[in-house]
Amino acid sequence: MTSYDYIIVGAGSSGCVLANRLSANPENSVCLIEGGGSDKSPWIQIPAGIFGVYGHKEFDYAYQGVPQINLNNRTITVNRGKCLGGSSSINGMIYIRGNKNDYDNWAKQGCEGWSYEEVLPIFKKIENDQTGGDPQYHSSDGEWPVVKPQDVNATAKRFVKAGEKIGLPHNHDFNANSQLGLGIYNVNQNKGTRVSSYTAFVEPILTRPNLTILTHARVKTLDIEGDCAKAVNIVINATDNRLICNKEIILSAGAIDSPRILLASGIGNKKDLDELEITCKHDVVGVGENLQDHLDSMVTIRSKKAESIGVSWKSLLPDVITAPFKYYFNKMGWWTTNYVEAGGFADTKYANIDYPDVQFHFTPIYRSHRGKKFEFGHGYSLFTCLLRPHSTGSIKLDRDGSKFKLLIDHNFLSDPRDETIIIEAVKKAREVLLSTEFDEVRGKEMAPGKTVQSDQEILEYIRKTALTVYHPVGTCKMGIDELAVVSPENLKVKGMHNLRVVDASIMPTIVSGNTSAPTMMIAEMGSKMILNESYS
Repeated sequence: MTSYDYIIVGAGSSGCVLANRLSANPENSVCLIEGGGSDKSPWIQIPAGIFGVYGHKEFDYAYQGVPQINLNNRTITVNRGKCLGGSSSINGMIYIRGNKNDYDNWAKQGCEGWSYEEVLPIFKKIENDQTGGDPQYHSSDGEWPVVKPQDVNATAKRFVKAGEKIGLPHNHDFNANSQLGLGIYNVNQNKGTRVSSYTAFVEPILTRPNLTILTHARVKTLDIEGDCAKAVNIVINATDNRLICNKEIILSAGAIDSPRILLASGIGNKKDLDELEITCKHDVVGVGENLQDHLDSMVTIRSKKAESIGVSWKSLLPDVITAPFKYYFNKMGWWTTNYVEAGGFADTKYANIDYPDVQFHFTPIYRSHRGKKFEFGHGYSLFTCLLRPHSTGSIKLDRDGSKFKLLIDHNFLSDPRDETIIIEAVKKAREVLLSTEFDEVRGKEMAPGKTVQSDQEILEYIRKTALTVYHPVGTCKMGIDELAVVSPENLKVKGMHNLRVVDASIMPTIVSGNTSAPTMMIAEMGSKMILNESYS
């Protein structure tokens, strides 16, 4: 059996930051465990390869949720990264921190130390801003590169101009003083190549002899004795292994797997654990509860003009055939795209001042109204995201013979307020796309379609088609209420001395935007807490 001072479960957005910080002291032996394998694939490294990784069994867990009662009993795939870098290796590379009100609300809920004023320096410490951002909000001292995209499509630029016509200003920096408006998203890339948490925080320190990385290592359970986590039980190549913990175990497996591991180890709601015949080590009722995610709807439009990214006879020679050469020689062309090139934030009539409740993700491609992965031709699509859902779901275990299976229930649209806001969000999306800026490329609205106009018709369309933006959070929330799983002060699991959760699952409420950067901020905060702990 092997022992380590610190065992980190999950090499994603959080785990890689933790591995970097904890192994900086050569006296700390650190083990980073990843359930997947290598990230060295063109599908991951080339930005446009995103479509190739979603659902790919080598890089994506592609969990299946339970049927959603309020979405016509549809089952939704939950894409999560399954390789070094975790979901930061398969995401859209968009750099968004969330709204300042998100963090101030955390503090108001009892999470002292997590206000915007307190987390801003942490975001800045991690960031390597190469866009010329305001130094009040940005820094170039960190490892996490933030750059402007290499080659923005003309249709995406039309989208930004369209916003100005309806009162959505051109926003050059969504991470500064205001989120409101539309703009071209800054991305986490280096010269047209994806940068993940692994390539930014771990690859540069691979020579540290005190850092061990285990891949293809699936964590089954933790050994819990009283208030101490003694060991991690893993499976590598169908062989059981046990890693002994000298100081701490840190779960950074994400909002799906961190609660799974706690529950399987006997930390959770005693009533549920008893029914599963799992010995309850600590009765922590909030484990797996409070699941939140961003629900997403789409407006997609066909175009006869070959301006947007797409495969057609018109684009074959100038764009498609030449794309590999443009990319390899100049890092230009559509292989550099993250597809979600533009977007921004808007407020419906239900939003508070300085707190947009809608996020747009604009893609200068035609996204199939039939759900196909690829459609011949051109067009553009606007995805409309409900930023702060009132509906919450859960992660639970269910016995399947001698094993357990995951029950992922987002419980989308269980709160009627979410229905009201997302209907308005779709209307707002249509308003942007009706701008004269799109006249040159305008075609038929394929979805929802011109027959879908009333609130009820829009709602039915949403029930039939809406998906997640893959931002699950909250299932091991920090706080001071009954459902709190970890303490805001140190991110330790209730009743435990040396077991922490440090990832997106600790968010008490979901942030208003993409979740990768906030998760890294959480890891930086967590690493400070861990390193400040004294062990005899």
